Amino acid sequence: MSSAAPAFSPAEPLTVMGAGLVGSLLSLYLARRGHPVQVFERRADPRRAGFQEGRSINLALSDRGWRALEGVGVADDIRQVGIPMTGRVMHDAHGALTRQPYGQDGQAIYSVNRGHLNRRLLDLAEARPNVRLRFGQQCLGIDLKNQRLDLLDTATQHAHSEPYTRLFGTDGAFSAVRGALQRTDRYDYSQDYLEYGYKELTIAAGPAGAWQLEKNALHIWPRGQFMMIALPNLDGSFNGTLYFPFEGAESFAALRTPAEVVAFFGRVFPDALPLMPQLATEYFHNPTSSLVTIRCYPWKHADDVLLLGDASHAIVPFYGQGMNAGFEDCRVLNELLDQHGDAAWPAIFGAFQAQRKPNADAMADLALYNFTEMRDRVADPRFLLQKKIEGKLAAQFPGRWTPLYSQVTFSHTPYAEAWAAGQRQDAIMARLMPHIRAEADFDQPAVQALVQREMADF
Repeated sequence: MSSAAPAFSPAEPLTVMGAGLVGSLLSLYLARRGHPVQVFERRADPRRAGFQEGRSINLALSDRGWRALEGVGVADDIRQVGIPMTGRVMHDAHGALTRQPYGQDGQAIYSVNRGHLNRRLLDLAEARPNVRLRFGQQCLGIDLKNQRLDLLDTATQHAHSEPYTRLFGTDGAFSAVRGALQRTDRYDYSQDYLEYGYKELTIAAGPAGAWQLEKNALHIWPRGQFMMIALPNLDGSFNGTLYFPFEGAESFAALRTPAEVVAFFGRVFPDALPLMPQLATEYFHNPTSSLVTIRCYPWKHADDVLLLGDASHAIVPFYGQGMNAGFEDCRVLNELLDQHGDAAWPAIFGAFQAQRKPNADAMADLALYNFTEMRDRVADPRFLLQKKIEGKLAAQFPGRWTPLYSQVTFSHTPYAEAWAAGQRQDAIMARLMPHIRAEADFDQPAVQALVQREMADF
């Protein structure tokens, strides 16, 4: 995909609320089209204030995200600081390991540091003469009728108003822009919390920055009702995340002292505990964060406000698609601008939400579906056997059977189409697997006859 800027230079000024990952990428896309872009961000500049530790430091960047980054010519830069993860490594309660590849040979998702990615995108945006970044600007309210932002400069405590012609809300799950839309007539909104929270923890680097676990993998400690995962960092450490119930016998509420934390990890994650020398300190210092799915509609107001990213479709992180879906929003919007022209905002906004809303809803469902898989099913030998059989189906029927994970992660198939195909595949596997006790059974004539009948309909 070419990263050359479009030849035209429309001058309509645009406003982006939120300078996180989606907002900074969106500002690059809009600026490349010639628009003056003003970006307001509630937080201080992360390039100067430092990134907030303990909150999703690492992300899994996959094909949809890469395609969006390629659209503004920064994919190669980011790839240099990403670590390819070619599969999952599951750690059982005794420390035994099982590996499951993510896709075909050469396919990988990338562990990328959120802070680095955000800072790099902000640097690139700030380098453009038609982008103005303004940090420490808290949104107090939005006058939709008069197209005005009411802001507070958090450094000076000075309240001021700013006009806008088009406003793009990329200000996250608890978006101030969406908050204004929620007060309009017949606005649909829901938020659903899991009974689980998450806490960031660190698996330390070994001597001379060595990785103490396999570097090119996402590590999972599935324990049925909870789990821990870990993604590699360039310095040899791993960013770990404990997904744990808020309440109950085994929960955040139940672990009240350093001794209880260490004893719990020694019993439940015995191979990880020796690699976590700061466990007790981090456990009580790092925040416990919640997991929420947010759905809303419409994503636009008239032809002058549009929501993108978590502001319109916050999801739980269990498919690694939150950032990738937000980045895909930016790419799709850019394609619609190419298709309709930069003045056709009513058509663009309408087409954008019509295209993205069903896909965002499907991705929210997929993320919840994958939570059960990651915390529980990846430890089940029958599940692992089923994944091997799915791989055999993909090899036997190339182009006709693509595993759900590959459709979501290694393709640009719309999420809704992938989810529908995945549900059909699950139904087929539910009929096949009772006839398969071992991998070799797949080649038995009776099983192959059943496979041929199923694939004829599929």
